[in-house]
Amino acid sequence: MPSSGSSILGHLGDEPAGFTPEVTALKKLLLTGANGFVGSALIEHLLIAGYQVTCTTTSPPRSQPSEYECINLDIRDKNAVEDTVRKVKPTHLIHLAAISNVATSFRDPYLTWETNVLGTINILEAIKNQASDCFSLFVSSSEVYGSAFKSNIPLDEESRCLPLNPYAASKLATEAAIGQYFATSLRGVITRPFNHIGPGQSPDFVTASFAKQIAMIECSRQEPIIHVGNLDANRDFLDVHDVCRAYIKLLEHEKNDLPHSIYNICSGKAHKIKSLLEIMLSQSDTKIDIKLDPTRLRPSDIPFAVGCKKRIITDIGWQPEKSIDEALASLLNYWRDRSQQTSLLNHAS
Repeated sequence: MPSSGSSILGHLGDEPAGFTPEVTALKKLLLTGANGFVGSALIEHLLIAGYQVTCTTTSPPRSQPSEYECINLDIRDKNAVEDTVRKVKPTHLIHLAAISNVATSFRDPYLTWETNVLGTINILEAIKNQASDCFSLFVSSSEVYGSAFKSNIPLDEESRCLPLNPYAASKLATEAAIGQYFATSLRGVITRPFNHIGPGQSPDFVTASFAKQIAMIECSRQEPIIHVGNLDANRDFLDVHDVCRAYIKLLEHEKNDLPHSIYNICSGKAHKIKSLLEIMLSQSDTKIDIKLDPTRLRPSDIPFAVGCKKRIITDIGWQPEKSIDEALASLLNYWRDRSQQTSLLNHAS
């Protein structure tokens, strides 16, 4: 039986000459906004990648998960943010927390700017003061390009940013603040993800709205008519798990001195919204009609919004792996499960 002085490296003195034990540095990652659509998917990827994860959410969890720590945090609270970073002492940060709905940003611009800009500055200050060696990944948005998409070509990271809504404007202002910290004190990277889809996505977003309506129609909880907005727009879509892989791959390259501080995360392909709806309808056996709903039309809608992925491919070798059909199927099946559970509860009551 091993003595009390033994370890996983064996008994002291048993090592071959010249042996130096390898010690793997603990990767402590702080993930803000973990209760959102992306955060829920990202946690699993981070755990598999070997990170010790601490999540922050805007509402207390019903129960503390065994695999990671979860903290209730409002990033607008400067002192609470500072306390959290001091306790966690992260080696890595992914900052997802934000007001990300465009309609909400028009309805409540003060909340949007306070959360997205001042909340991020609270994070930056806390990292600077309490974990200055931390490598931080800040999630911006392709929305910052705005009317630059009117060029009708895929935009790269050097393209002009001409935001068209309060959400996009707040994200661009946040990028400016982050860039100042990167220039003077902190290490990190900014990402501009394009549209991503998958289980858990809010029906405020177009593909999730389609999926929810189809699922409800299949359960006879909605008439067999799907209500839509502009179907002619072309967008760049990714599966959420491909986006998560990009985030982790960027974190893993932090020791290799990333040559750029901003990266698009995109497919580089244009998908017409109508074609996405047709794919989802083909994945259902139910006959469903389509009806235009004027309330779903956005006044500043851009006909073409696609990104260039050359930089991220060249610098870190990331490529999307999931097909658009797979992504839409997983989203639709998620909403089918939700609708069936609701129907069973209603039936039971």
